[in-house]
Amino acid sequence: QVQLVESGGGLVQAGGSLRLSCAASGSISSISDLAWYRQTPGNQRELVARITHNGWTTYADSLKDRFSISRDNAKNTVYLQMNSLKPEDTAVYYCWGAIATRPNAMLNAYWGQGTQVTVSS
Repeated sequence: QVQLVESGGGLVQAGGSLRLSCAASGSISSISDLAWYRQTPGNQRELVARITHNGWTTYADSLKDRFSISRDNAKNTVYLQMNSLKPEDTAVYYCWGAIATRPNAMLNAYWGQGTQVTVSS
């Protein structure tokens, strides 16, 4: 049993910064890739950033210059640093992880509950 718990969302003014955190807990054997997604009402959930177990990162092209993903493997935590925020960044942000709960087991996909980020103009 694995849980991903997000924190750090809230209201921020345009141009400001925010750092989201997502901590994995429970029966964790290993964590492979971690990622952040976001979703607004009526839209599909879109990938914001992804980081491999080795620390290689991938970003949505439109966000690469403002967002940065990182991870702390000792804390089973992934972060999303968001800078120069715009009102269009307003969304529910979800963390995602490919996690094995037992040694040599397959990786399962887990989602956090989501955290609201609202950017005011």
